[in-house]
Amino acid sequence: MTRPSETAEFHRIRRLPPYVFAEVNRLKAQCRAEGVDVIDFGMGNPDLDAPAHIVDKLVETVRRPRTHRYSASKGIAGLRRAQAGYYARRFGVELDPETEVIATLGSKEGLANLAQAITAPGDVVLTPNPSYPIHAFGFIIAGGALRHVPALHEGRFDPERYLAELEHAARHSAPAPTALLVSFPSNPTAEVCDLDFYREVVRLAKRHDLWVLSDLAYSEIWFETPPPSILQVEGAKEVAVEFTSLSKTFSMPGWRMGFAVGAARLIGALARIKSYLDYGAFTPIQVAAAAALNGPEDCVAEIRGVYRRRRDVLVEAMGRAGWQVPSPPATMFAWAPIPEPFRAMGSLAFSRMLLREAGVAVSPGVGFGEHGEGFVRLGLVENEQRVRQAARGVKRLLAEAEDALSRHAEAEARAAAAE
Repeated sequence: MTRPSETAEFHRIRRLPPYVFAEVNRLKAQCRAEGVDVIDFGMGNPDLDAPAHIVDKLVETVRRPRTHRYSASKGIAGLRRAQAGYYARRFGVELDPETEVIATLGSKEGLANLAQAITAPGDVVLTPNPSYPIHAFGFIIAGGALRHVPALHEGRFDPERYLAELEHAARHSAPAPTALLVSFPSNPTAEVCDLDFYREVVRLAKRHDLWVLSDLAYSEIWFETPPPSILQVEGAKEVAVEFTSLSKTFSMPGWRMGFAVGAARLIGALARIKSYLDYGAFTPIQVAAAAALNGPEDCVAEIRGVYRRRRDVLVEAMGRAGWQVPSPPATMFAWAPIPEPFRAMGSLAFSRMLLREAGVAVSPGVGFGEHGEGFVRLGLVENEQRVRQAARGVKRLLAEAEDALSRHAEAEARAAAAE
C-alpha cells in the first residue's frame, strides 16, 4: 500500500509552476550530445574573466588559514564599508554600513530571503510581469500572493502608464498589498527608468504604506545613461531597500556576491533571517569583493565595452538577417519580438525550433511571465564572431520559414510520441 507521503506533492513545491526554461535546457543538452555546436544566448551567465587584481586578492587571502573559518552572515565590516563607499561615489547616497548595508550570496538570495522575512501567508505583493523569476517566485515560496502589473505596453515600457497600473493595483487589491518590486535596468526587457519615475514610486509607496524592493543588479551595464538608484530620492530610505550584485559588474557570477542596502528595518529583518541560515560568503571572497569595490574602475568600463560591442553586432547582424532586434540601452540582454513568420507559434515553440533549425538557444519570453509571450531574450554572452554565426543561421531559417515550420511540427510530433 502506498503511503500518502510518497504520492502527495509538498506544499511549497505545489505552488511553483513548471519551470519553462527546463524544457529548452533539456533540448539544448540533447543537441549538444548529438554534436550540434549550440550558440547559447539563453542564460545570462557572463563569460568574461574576473579582473586580475580581484582574483589576486582572493588568492592572497585564501592562503591565510584564519580566513578559512566561519564568516559573518551580514558580511565583514570592510566589505560593508566598501559598498557604502560605492553608493556615496556613484549615487551620492550616504549609508550606515552597520544598519543599512548587508552582504548577500548574490542578489537572488537576498531577494528570496527578504521575501521570507517580511511576508505573512496571503500577503499581496505587486510584481512586474514579465520579470526575473525570483521577483515573483521568492514571494510565492514565502507564502505570499502576487498581483502582476504588466511591465510593457505594446512591447515597450511606458512609465506613466505603469505608474497608473501600480496605483490601480494598490487601490484595488484585497487584501491591500504590503510591498511592490521594481527592477531597472530590467531583466529580461532591458528597459530603463529615470529618477522622476522613482520619485513617483516612493510617493505611491508612502501613500499606500508599501515597502519597495528595487533590483539594481545591472547598475553598471549601461550603454547610454548611467542608471539611477531609488535611494537617491529624498525619503526613499524610509520605505525602500535595493539589491545590487558583483556578478555582472565585475564578471563574478560564480562568486555569489551581492548586497542589500537601504531601509534599516528591512536590512535588520534580512540580517535576522540570514543569521539562522548561513555564515555569509567565504571570507576570502568577501575580501576580494571589497578590493573590487575599492579598486580601479577601468575594468568595469572594459567589461561594459565588451557588452556594448556585442550588442551592436547582434542588432546589426540580426537586422541584416531579417530579424529586427531592438537595441537595448542597458543590461547584458536584448528583448526581441518573435520574427513575423513564426509569431503565431509562441515563444516556447519558437525557442525549440530556433535551437533545432539554427543551433541558436534563446530564452522564451513566456518564462518571465505571461506578458512576456511573443518575445524572446538573448544574452550577450557569446563573442562577436559567434553572434555573426548565429545571425547566418537565423537568415537561413527565415529564408525557408515554411519548410522549417513543417519540420518543426514533425519533430514535435516525434518528441510527443516518444514521451
